[in-house]
Amino acid sequence: MGTEPAVVFFHAPQTRSSGTRVLLEELGAPYELRVLNMQAGEQRQAEYLKINPLGKVPTIKDGDAIITEQVAIFIYLADRFPQAGLAPPVHDPRRGPYLRWIAYYGSCYEPALIDRALKREPAPLKTSPYGEFDSMFQVLADQIATGPYLLGDTLTAADILWGVALDWSIRFGLLPPNAAISSYVARITKRKSFIDVNARDTQLAAQHAAAMTPG
Repeated sequence: MGTEPAVVFFHAPQTRSSGTRVLLEELGAPYELRVLNMQAGEQRQAEYLKINPLGKVPTIKDGDAIITEQVAIFIYLADRFPQAGLAPPVHDPRRGPYLRWIAYYGSCYEPALIDRALKREPAPLKTSPYGEFDSMFQVLADQIATGPYLLGDTLTAADILWGVALDWSIRFGLLPPNAAISSYVARITKRKSFIDVNARDTQLAAQHAAAMTPG
């Protein structure tokens, strides 16, 4: 793996892309870090918009392939580095549930949480992508309660995605109290990968803030 070309990873500290950095560490994947100072608007500069026209992070570049959208990145990376064992292979009976919970994050949890955070009314049930928040959240909480991970005893990339997302959701006060979810988040955030990335991101964020300070 030492001679394998590095994945180019476009990252901004303390954003959704922190989860991708944790995943890369868990995978033991070689990667080249390209840091964007979002406070300085670097994600909106023409050079980066050629790579990700929405000016978002995370983005990865693997050879000629550019992958955006967090869910797609998680699926891609976990399959790209199968030696880490973080993605059930295609013919594994756990593959379907694994993909289900990764997709549930992007298609149900994110839109529901944004509506809740902005105090917006969800769309009518027949058109809402998630139905309504309480039911969406209870489905997730029930699955996590079966633990210790989404697929039972096996940690997968889906757990890294959810552990990081639920951690910041709790810290921002966006979720109702739930003991099973709190225990699950603690299980993920105690991992060395999360602790290391959090420390590095804290340092990067401080550097970015200092760069914006006059004088």
